[in-house]
Amino acid sequence: MLASLIRNSKHTIVFTGAGMSTESGLPDFRSANSGLWEQEDPSRVASTEALNQNVEQFFRFYRHRVLGVQDCKPHAGHFILADWERKGLIQGVITQNVDGFHTDAGTVNSMELHGTLQKVHCQTCGKVYGNDRYSEEQYYCPCGGTLRPSVVLFGEMLPENTFAKALHEAEKCELFIVLGSSLTVTPANQFPLLAKEQGAKLVIVNREPTLFDHYADLVIHDTDIGVVLAQADQELREDL
Repeated sequence: MLASLIRNSKHTIVFTGAGMSTESGLPDFRSANSGLWEQEDPSRVASTEALNQNVEQFFRFYRHRVLGVQDCKPHAGHFILADWERKGLIQGVITQNVDGFHTDAGTVNSMELHGTLQKVHCQTCGKVYGNDRYSEEQYYCPCGGTLRPSVVLFGEMLPENTFAKALHEAEKCELFIVLGSSLTVTPANQFPLLAKEQGAKLVIVNREPTLFDHYADLVIHDTDIGVVLAQADQELREDL
């Protein structure tokens, strides 16, 4: 049914959450079972306050996260989505994830709502560097400014241009596919409802039920995202 919905849609947008990243081996830092979140309060170590007042702990926490991203890579599902974009089967990916794996896999229209751990930038001059600065424990710009990951911290707003673009895509799509999101984080969880209100079909693929399942035209639980995408990809290829 997923392949059929994709085949019959002229404008499809995919929305990915933590479940997409965990299949690459990255931990879900919002999960109650995550050791890192159990040891650290994210609102304390991943916040603007920490950056300004407890910077050594901030550096330590984000270096751990950067190393995690460097140790992992996009899985088959990321590459399937990039291939579908090249073929015109989907028109873009909105993601809550900060691993940058959609971009690494080749997706061009990747709307990173919470930024990316693939880059760091200077708080003072704005110069952008690769995340190897953090893995090498180089936390300051030659100008003297503090280097920070290019992600949205607690206490910051989502990037205005990216959010507006995602909003526009959700409003005009005919099919909206959610992959690996519990749909509990606002305001990003409003995108599938907005798409549905505008007449789009809604698909939700997530390990656990979500509060939005009853709005969906297709719900898939208890199956790896990579497996679901591979099966749909095979059906779509057979049509060619």
